[in-house]
Amino acid sequence: MTKKSKKQQSGGTPATVALTAAGVTYTVHAYEHDPAHPSYGEEAAEAMGVSPERVFKTLVADVDGALTVAVVPVAGQLDLKALAAAVGGKRAAMADPALAERTTGYVRGGISPLGQRKRLATVLDASASAHATVCVSAGRRGLEVELSPDDLAKLTDAVLAPIGRA
Repeated sequence: MTKKSKKQQSGGTPATVALTAAGVTYTVHAYEHDPAHPSYGEEAAEAMGVSPERVFKTLVADVDGALTVAVVPVAGQLDLKALAAAVGGKRAAMADPALAERTTGYVRGGISPLGQRKRLATVLDASASAHATVCVSAGRRGLEVELSPDDLAKLTDAVLAPIGRA
């Protein structure tokens, strides 16, 4: 049996627990998730009334055999070649969704770059630094956290690189 902190027992996620433990300022945004919506990230942006350029999705890719987290705006797509280059790799492909879920401890559509079961190399799209705050999944569908891109990069040991494309 896994021990859970009081915050997790009261509805927190590993992501919000990690943020609280780090003493980072953040805001939680909850919304009713619609399973029929075609895009988790666009749904989040619409539900929160936030520009899709400020809402970032967390994707897990395989770069030369190593799982790597890419955090890019929901308004665009991940450039796999740029992701590989950002971590010194040659090839990148999207990871198997089941492997991504097992490794991070989160379900698809709710994978957070924070509080993952296994710490993975992380690359945050450089466009994040253009915003005072960005939103990322808080660890489940229908729950986002808003925080500064600097805090996000620091807590995930992220490399900032231009890995997103329109």
